[in-house]
Amino acid sequence: MCVGIPLRLLKISGKEAIGEINGVKKKIRIDFLPSSKVGDYVMTHAGFALDLIKEEEAKQIIEAINLVNSRN
Repeated sequence: MCVGIPLRLLKISGKEAIGEINGVKKKIRIDFLPSSKVGDYVMTHAGFALDLIKEEEAKQIIEAINLVNSRN
């Protein structure tokens, strides 16, 4: 099973970007999404952005992640 994490892009430099979820920043690669831009939400796995997603969808996923984390 693969787990994808939605991140909001904060900074892009070439094929690398900084994404953020819940205040946690992560360096990722955006090789597969050359048209991505700061402010976009991307689904990531293993350090790579794999797909652009809508803000509403990203927020729903983040809410679900937060709910699971609050139970642990």
